[in-house]
Amino acid sequence: MKITDGEEPRWETLDSVYLVRRPWLTARRDTVRLASGIVNDEFYVLEYPEWVNTIAVTKEGKYIMIRQYRHGIDATSYEICAGCCEPGESPEAAARRELLEETGYAGGTWHEIMTIATNASSMNNYTHCFVADGVEKVGHSHLEPTEELNVFLLDEAEVMELLQSDAVKQSTMAAPLWKYFYDKLNSSRVADLG
Repeated sequence: MKITDGEEPRWETLDSVYLVRRPWLTARRDTVRLASGIVNDEFYVLEYPEWVNTIAVTKEGKYIMIRQYRHGIDATSYEICAGCCEPGESPEAAARRELLEETGYAGGTWHEIMTIATNASSMNNYTHCFVADGVEKVGHSHLEPTEELNVFLLDEAEVMELLQSDAVKQSTMAAPLWKYFYDKLNSSRVADLG
């Protein structure tokens, strides 16, 4: 299905100035010319590495969920395992590493279900979303000093309840979970018809 008829107009970057370059915050101010010709000399972009997350399901059919505090929204919520790609690391390798480090789980069958823009208006990175089916516990968590999280093994109904009750606050985690369950529902409907 094609929704648009042609190439959408792009902005032209006339100048870029870095305002901050720190390990967890890189911000720049761009001067851009819109397709209409208007010049905006204060458009701010946050630069981040590629992000990854994983819907991990154990061999027993349990979903691995994490609960942790997020200072940006001053709240604790449920999440799927996630992290950043290291320089030169593929998204799948990063997702596998993060799952092992945060939960001690590994293995299984992996596939990417979607790649989403984290915040397309002002951030330059994408989040690569994976499903790992049939993972198993192979070790202990190896958390970074700044990570404080709890790992939960939940059944499908419990994960759906978290989504429906708005307990998964991070949009880059809610989106792949909703897609996963939508796809799962539709594939079972197709199987019922066949």
